[in-house]
Amino acid sequence: MNETINDRLAVCSWSLQPSTPQDLVAKLQLTAIPRVQLALDPQGSLSEETGILLRKNGIAIVSGMFGCVGEDYFTLESIRATGGIAPDSTWSQNLVNIHAHAVRAEKLGLRLVTFHAGFLPHDETDLNFLKMLQRIKKVADIFAAKNINVALETGQETASSLATVLRKLDCPNLGVNFDLANMILYDQGDPIAALRILGPWIQQVHIKDAKRTTIPGAWGQEVGVGTGDVDWPKFFAILREINFAGNFVIEREAGNQRLVDVCRARDVVLQAAHSH
Repeated sequence: MNETINDRLAVCSWSLQPSTPQDLVAKLQLTAIPRVQLALDPQGSLSEETGILLRKNGIAIVSGMFGCVGEDYFTLESIRATGGIAPDSTWSQNLVNIHAHAVRAEKLGLRLVTFHAGFLPHDETDLNFLKMLQRIKKVADIFAAKNINVALETGQETASSLATVLRKLDCPNLGVNFDLANMILYDQGDPIAALRILGPWIQQVHIKDAKRTTIPGAWGQEVGVGTGDVDWPKFFAILREINFAGNFVIEREAGNQRLVDVCRARDVVLQAAHSH
């Protein structure tokens, strides 16, 4: 993994808060990482010229990401109620948007797109469990028709709950975007143990760090990579064990020195990956 880690590092476009496609290119050049995961939402960093501009500047788009309408991340309760494709009130609009995202992703030549499905019930007898299975399958099928894989972001559910959903769906183009910081932020178990459980489905990982909450029912705190609860050397050791072959995408969603934090994350990753 040491030889290739540099070639598999990327940055989430939204972490750099670009104002224009040109600004995104300039900020990526400052990180010295010529690969990006691109937000596909039109109000995000995407315009018709973005893909062309990135490629012209030697920047590869390793994957796409889309958000869902009406998401409220203010509290754990609010995101549970509004997140992803779970709420009935936003499902029809999300479905329209997802079809558009798939068209954009195909135009950009992407092979992978990630998203948060939203709250997955832990109890299989819950009526919402079947509903979520059907909706995730629908999204996977939309992208499968364009030969694109879809990866669910880890977060609001335990690794075993997510594994149950993936096993039941058994969609060849459906996998996991593993974000170990999210598991800490949502207080959903040990992210290192989760790596082994979800290993067969992991298509991409997000490099992000966090500190677990001390108040049950409250958010943990996202912090700069290397200053939180993630054991990075162990993380890379297990990824090596399970022969993970995807990309490592740096994501920073808090703080007001994003560029500095992304560069620091890059250095922590390279050091941790080489420490084995």
